[in-house]
Amino acid sequence: MSGDTPRWGGINHLALVTNDMDATVRFYVGALGARLVATIGDAHFRHYFFEIGPRNTIAFFEYPGLPAEPFAKPAGIPDPRAPQFDHVSFDLPDEEALLALRNRLKAAACEVTDVVDHGFVRSIYFNDPNGIALEASHWVVDATAGPTAWDDHRLFTDPDPVPAVRELERTGGVSSVPPTHLV
Repeated sequence: MSGDTPRWGGINHLALVTNDMDATVRFYVGALGARLVATIGDAHFRHYFFEIGPRNTIAFFEYPGLPAEPFAKPAGIPDPRAPQFDHVSFDLPDEEALLALRNRLKAAACEVTDVVDHGFVRSIYFNDPNGIALEASHWVVDATAGPTAWDDHRLFTDPDPVPAVRELERTGGVSSVPPTHLV
């Protein structure tokens, strides 16, 4: 192995899948009190980020027209059918650390992408031996660093955000939260 041990900073984002981004925004902001810190989107997908700790977020993908088969399971009970997981992104402090990790992976004969620039975060992508999709990222613009910057077009790029996002921008809160049920 080459290079120093990576300077991990926690989970940059855990990426899950939702079939209803509006309900997801309302639940994570309204029920859990998480702050929506960034959105990405186009005609094919949405990808929204919610702060759950300093520099740590949970993120959701929504793929219109390609819904994930819903599956509910009790927490802590293993079941291979749970389709909500997309990937996990580990947080690194800066570009230097990102490039060092990329070099380390390559030196270990692990396939890894070039650096991908998402505007507010830069990432590399790779898989573990189990096929689990992994990402390492560093915040170019730390979306979790302060108040939500609705006017920062590096953070909120979904051209057609769900109604809950428009409501958050307009009023600072959500008017309704979807109910949930224990499994």
